[in-house]
Amino acid sequence: MRRLLLLSLLVAFTAGAVAQTSPKSATSAAQATAASGPAVASNGPVVADYGKHPQEVGNPTETKIAKEVRHELLMLPYYSLFDDLEYSVQDRTVTLSGTLTSMHEQSKQEAENAVKRIEGVEKVINNIQVLPPSPLDDQTRVRIYRALVKSGALTQYFWPAAPGIHIIVDNQRVTLKGYVDTEGDKNTATIAASHVPGIFQVTNELQVVK
Repeated sequence: MRRLLLLSLLVAFTAGAVAQTSPKSATSAAQATAASGPAVASNGPVVADYGKHPQEVGNPTETKIAKEVRHELLMLPYYSLFDDLEYSVQDRTVTLSGTLTSMHEQSKQEAENAVKRIEGVEKVINNIQVLPPSPLDDQTRVRIYRALVKSGALTQYFWPAAPGIHIIVDNQRVTLKGYVDTEGDKNTATIAASHVPGIFQVTNELQVVK
């Protein structure tokens, strides 16, 4: 009887200890997951006039690598306003993402090769997607571009070699990515793009940078 009582007390004590340690374990796991997230990221397409000084949320090595990655992507010869190249840096690993038109497919491998040569980079994960060839999408890209430029207020975003607004078209679905100065410019872009005939959808992911 005494042995049974001791066994019951032991089981109860063990259960209590597990209950007390489980939240701590869950918290530690959550903290580890948070720590594994990207420390430095472009948070949008790489463009000439924005993102020159990435937010220094990581260590100095990550920040230095991020600046070099941005520079190398901007130097790619076939990176255009119809493409979207983005990156994130965690420790010494660089993850490349975004989309390229089939016409600029070679930029996917060129981007990876350029980033691999950066001092301090140990690994490159290339998640860049290449859109399928589509003459219709090619025509829509040009039409959207002309519509945005004709709006007047948005002309300034297309002056640099790497424009502030990027136009991504996939199966007649349009996504506007990049950076503008005001909410008014962002709304103007949506209106201008929506008036182009033949498109199915306009998604405005432009970020207002003040």
